[in-house]
Amino acid sequence: MQSQKEVSIVLCGVGGQGTILASRLIADAAMDKGMHVRSAETIGMAQRGGCVFTNLRLGKDIATPRIGRGKADLLIAFEPAEALRMLPYLKEGGSAVVSAQPIMPVSAMVGMMPYHKEEILDYLRKNVPGLTLVDSKRAEQELGSAKCLNVVLLGAAVRSGALGLTEADILGAIRRRLPEKLHALNERALSFTA
Repeated sequence: MQSQKEVSIVLCGVGGQGTILASRLIADAAMDKGMHVRSAETIGMAQRGGCVFTNLRLGKDIATPRIGRGKADLLIAFEPAEALRMLPYLKEGGSAVVSAQPIMPVSAMVGMMPYHKEEILDYLRKNVPGLTLVDSKRAEQELGSAKCLNVVLLGAAVRSGALGLTEADILGAIRRRLPEKLHALNERALSFTA
Protein backbone atom coordinates (compact mmCIF):
# COMPACT_ATOMS: atom_id res chain seq x y z
CA MET A 1 0.00 0.00 0.00
CA GLN A 2 2.54 2.55 -1.09
CA SER A 3 -0.10 5.29 -1.43
CA GLN A 4 -1.09 5.01 2.26
CA LYS A 5 -4.72 5.02 1.18
CA GLU A 6 -7.04 4.50 4.15
CA VAL A 7 -8.83 1.15 4.29
CA SER A 8 -11.57 0.35 6.80
CA ILE A 9 -12.23 -3.35 7.42
CA VAL A 10 -14.82 -5.15 9.54
CA LEU A 11 -14.04 -8.77 10.38
CA CYS A 12 -16.79 -10.83 11.99
CA GLY A 13 -17.49 -14.39 12.96
CA VAL A 14 -18.04 -16.77 15.81
CA GLY A 15 -15.67 -17.42 18.69
CA GLY A 16 -13.07 -20.04 17.87
CA GLN A 17 -12.91 -19.37 14.12
CA GLY A 18 -9.70 -17.32 14.16
CA THR A 19 -11.25 -13.91 13.53
CA ILE A 20 -8.95 -12.14 15.97
CA LEU A 21 -5.83 -13.83 14.55
CA ALA A 22 -6.89 -12.79 11.03
CA SER A 23 -7.20 -9.15 12.13
CA ARG A 24 -3.77 -9.35 13.77
CA LEU A 25 -2.21 -10.82 10.61
CA ILE A 26 -3.62 -7.92 8.57
CA ALA A 27 -2.42 -5.40 11.15
CA ASP A 28 1.06 -6.96 11.27
CA ALA A 29 1.34 -6.96 7.46
CA ALA A 30 0.20 -3.32 7.28
CA MET A 31 2.59 -2.16 10.02
CA ASP A 32 5.44 -3.95 8.26
CA LYS A 33 4.69 -1.70 5.28
CA GLY A 34 4.92 1.38 7.51
CA MET A 35 1.18 1.99 7.75
CA HIS A 36 -0.65 3.23 10.80
CA VAL A 37 -3.11 0.71 12.19
CA ARG A 38 -6.01 1.17 14.61
CA SER A 39 -8.00 -1.81 15.85
CA ALA A 40 -10.95 -2.43 18.19
CA GLU A 41 -12.17 -5.92 19.02
CA THR A 42 -15.50 -6.96 20.48
CA ILE A 43 -15.26 -10.42 21.93
CA GLY A 44 -17.81 -10.52 24.74
CA MET A 45 -18.82 -14.11 25.55
CA ALA A 46 -17.18 -15.38 22.40
CA GLN A 47 -14.65 -17.92 23.59
CA ARG A 48 -16.62 -20.56 21.67
CA GLY A 49 -19.74 -19.88 19.73
CA GLY A 50 -20.44 -16.23 20.51
CA CYS A 51 -20.19 -13.24 18.16
CA VAL A 52 -16.78 -11.71 17.50
CA PHE A 53 -16.02 -8.65 15.43
CA THR A 54 -13.11 -6.34 14.81
CA ASN A 55 -12.91 -2.84 13.39
CA LEU A 56 -9.56 -2.45 11.65
CA ARG A 57 -8.41 0.75 10.00
CA LEU A 58 -5.22 1.07 7.97
CA GLY A 59 -3.78 4.27 6.57
CA LYS A 60 -1.66 7.29 7.28
CA ASP A 61 -3.25 9.47 9.98
CA ILE A 62 -6.01 7.45 11.62
CA ALA A 63 -7.21 8.72 14.98
CA THR A 64 -9.85 6.14 15.87
CA PRO A 65 -10.44 2.46 15.18
CA ARG A 66 -14.23 2.77 15.08
CA ILE A 67 -15.96 2.31 11.74
CA GLY A 68 -19.37 3.91 11.35
CA ARG A 69 -22.34 2.45 9.53
CA GLY A 70 -21.87 2.54 5.79
CA LYS A 71 -18.13 3.30 6.06
CA ALA A 72 -16.30 -0.06 5.76
CA ASP A 73 -14.47 -0.71 2.51
CA LEU A 74 -14.30 -4.43 3.21
CA LEU A 75 -16.26 -6.95 5.25
CA ILE A 76 -14.58 -10.28 5.99
CA ALA A 77 -17.17 -12.63 7.46
CA PHE A 78 -16.39 -16.08 8.78
CA GLU A 79 -20.09 -16.99 8.99
CA PRO A 80 -23.09 -16.01 6.76
CA ALA A 81 -25.46 -14.81 9.51
CA GLU A 82 -22.67 -12.71 11.00
CA ALA A 83 -22.09 -11.21 7.53
CA LEU A 84 -25.75 -10.27 7.38
CA ARG A 85 -25.65 -8.79 10.88
CA MET A 86 -22.62 -6.61 10.07
CA LEU A 87 -23.69 -5.70 6.51
CA PRO A 88 -24.96 -2.22 7.54
CA TYR A 89 -21.32 -1.24 8.16
CA LEU A 90 -20.28 -1.94 4.56
CA LYS A 91 -20.26 1.15 2.37
CA GLU A 92 -22.09 1.26 -0.92
CA GLY A 93 -19.81 -0.31 -3.49
CA GLY A 94 -17.75 -2.02 -0.78
CA SER A 95 -16.48 -5.58 -1.00
CA ALA A 96 -17.41 -8.58 1.15
CA VAL A 97 -15.59 -11.89 1.52
CA VAL A 98 -17.92 -14.38 3.21
CA SER A 99 -17.58 -18.02 4.23
CA ALA A 100 -20.63 -19.86 2.88
CA GLN A 101 -20.54 -22.43 5.69
CA PRO A 102 -22.80 -21.61 8.65
CA ILE A 103 -21.94 -22.16 12.29
CA MET A 104 -25.27 -23.08 13.79
CA PRO A 105 -26.19 -21.26 16.98
CA VAL A 106 -27.28 -23.51 19.84
CA SER A 107 -30.89 -22.31 19.44
CA ALA A 108 -30.94 -23.63 15.85
CA MET A 109 -29.23 -26.90 16.77
CA VAL A 110 -31.89 -27.74 19.36
CA GLY A 111 -34.74 -26.67 17.08
CA MET A 112 -35.74 -23.50 18.95
CA MET A 113 -34.94 -21.18 16.03
CA PRO A 114 -34.49 -21.98 12.34
CA TYR A 115 -31.30 -21.06 10.49
CA HIS A 116 -32.09 -20.03 6.90
CA LYS A 117 -28.70 -20.42 5.22
CA GLU A 118 -29.91 -20.24 1.62
CA GLU A 119 -32.06 -17.17 2.29
CA ILE A 120 -29.10 -15.43 3.90
CA LEU A 121 -26.76 -16.31 1.02
CA ASP A 122 -29.37 -15.24 -1.57
CA TYR A 123 -29.81 -11.90 0.20
CA LEU A 124 -26.05 -11.33 0.19
CA ARG A 125 -25.78 -12.28 -3.51
CA LYS A 126 -28.56 -9.84 -4.44
CA ASN A 127 -27.43 -6.94 -2.26
CA VAL A 128 -23.62 -6.99 -2.30
CA PRO A 129 -22.24 -6.52 -5.83
CA GLY A 130 -18.67 -6.92 -4.53
CA LEU A 131 -19.39 -10.29 -2.88
CA THR A 132 -16.91 -13.18 -2.83
CA LEU A 133 -18.43 -16.34 -1.36
CA VAL A 134 -15.84 -18.83 -0.15
CA ASP A 135 -16.61 -22.55 -0.16
CA SER A 136 -15.04 -23.09 3.24
CA LYS A 137 -16.29 -26.67 3.47
CA ARG A 138 -14.34 -27.55 0.32
CA ALA A 139 -11.32 -25.63 1.65
CA GLU A 140 -11.42 -27.65 4.87
CA GLN A 141 -11.62 -30.92 2.94
CA GLU A 142 -8.86 -30.08 0.47
CA LEU A 143 -6.51 -28.49 3.01
CA GLY A 144 -7.25 -31.09 5.67
CA SER A 145 -7.97 -28.56 8.40
CA ALA A 146 -10.70 -26.15 9.45
CA LYS A 147 -8.19 -24.19 11.52
CA CYS A 148 -6.88 -22.22 8.54
CA LEU A 149 -10.24 -20.81 7.35
CA ASN A 150 -9.10 -17.39 8.54
CA VAL A 151 -6.14 -17.49 6.15
CA VAL A 152 -8.31 -18.83 3.30
CA LEU A 153 -10.56 -15.78 3.77
CA LEU A 154 -7.54 -13.45 3.90
CA GLY A 155 -6.34 -14.89 0.59
CA ALA A 156 -9.76 -14.21 -0.95
CA ALA A 157 -9.68 -10.67 0.47
CA VAL A 158 -6.24 -10.09 -1.09
CA ARG A 159 -7.51 -11.32 -4.48
CA SER A 160 -10.61 -9.08 -4.21
CA GLY A 161 -8.29 -6.06 -4.34
CA ALA A 162 -10.13 -4.40 -1.45
CA LEU A 163 -7.62 -5.31 1.26
CA GLY A 164 -4.81 -3.32 -0.31
CA LEU A 165 -2.20 -5.87 0.75
CA THR A 166 -0.56 -8.64 -1.24
CA GLU A 167 -0.22 -12.37 -0.59
CA ALA A 168 3.47 -11.72 0.10
CA ASP A 169 2.51 -9.13 2.77
CA ILE A 170 0.18 -11.58 4.54
CA LEU A 171 2.66 -14.42 4.12
CA GLY A 172 5.31 -12.34 5.89
CA ALA A 173 2.90 -11.78 8.80
CA ILE A 174 2.13 -15.51 8.95
CA ARG A 175 5.82 -16.34 9.13
CA ARG A 176 6.40 -13.77 11.89
CA ARG A 177 3.34 -14.61 14.01
CA LEU A 178 2.77 -18.36 13.66
CA PRO A 179 4.97 -21.30 14.66
CA GLU A 180 7.08 -22.70 11.82
CA LYS A 181 5.18 -26.01 11.88
CA LEU A 182 2.05 -24.12 10.70
CA HIS A 183 3.70 -22.20 7.84
CA ALA A 184 3.22 -24.75 5.04
CA LEU A 185 -0.50 -25.30 5.75
CA ASN A 186 -1.19 -21.58 6.00
CA GLU A 187 0.78 -20.84 2.82
CA ARG A 188 -1.48 -23.33 0.99
CA ALA A 189 -4.55 -21.79 2.66
CA LEU A 190 -3.54 -18.28 1.56
CA SER A 191 -3.42 -19.29 -2.11
CA PHE A 192 -6.51 -21.55 -1.95
CA THR A 193 -9.33 -20.49 -4.27
CA ALA A 194 -12.80 -21.80 -3.53
